[in-house]
Amino acid sequence: MTTADLPQTDRKTAHPRGRPSLGSGSLIALVLLLAGIAATTTYRSDSEDRTSGKAAFDASKYAAGTYEPKVVPAIEKNAVDIVTLHKAIAADPETAGKRYGHRPGTGPYSYATTVTGTAGAAENGLLRVTVPGLAKARVSVQVGPAVNGTALRDSAGFITFGQFTNQVEYADAATALNTEMKDKVLRAFDPEAVRGRKVTVVGAMTPLTADVLTLTPVSIEAAS
Repeated sequence: MTTADLPQTDRKTAHPRGRPSLGSGSLIALVLLLAGIAATTTYRSDSEDRTSGKAAFDASKYAAGTYEPKVVPAIEKNAVDIVTLHKAIAADPETAGKRYGHRPGTGPYSYATTVTGTAGAAENGLLRVTVPGLAKARVSVQVGPAVNGTALRDSAGFITFGQFTNQVEYADAATALNTEMKDKVLRAFDPEAVRGRKVTVVGAMTPLTADVLTLTPVSIEAAS
């Protein structure tokens, strides 16, 4: 049957291609549906966490508000002479850690410490320091450009994993604290200027053995 064979009333509603046309009722329903979807859709900026809706973690901002006001004072307050620490760690690492250090979970202990000795050459980002009483231990200070590890974060004693949303934020906080330290301490520091001179360094370390002690500094002072 063709359109011409349809009754006069049916010809008005037939679609030119043989499909039924969208009635006014269906069109209204569609408009209402789309309006409802738009009304219930939440739009988030790129600065928000897409799963929780909270503002995304800003590691640089965290470090700027934590490093100098909190981390540095905590390390300076709790710094133990490195000779004392070396003896304690060599004798009993677990006891030394419980007495002097902090650690996240079951990881290695981190310590706030102070070192006084003679500065040597800086090689591969490490400034060697010869410390009286530590003839067998290698003591070095990270002087950049790369500063590695989480000693600043972990030795402070008040920064815990539970303060962050996930492991990524926790790791980013440690990296940002290192970056903040580089800006505040290492930017103006010249290793060659202290070579052969007596220096005092306050910082943090996470030693894997008692004989390799690498500090991340929060201050480096050379004797005049």
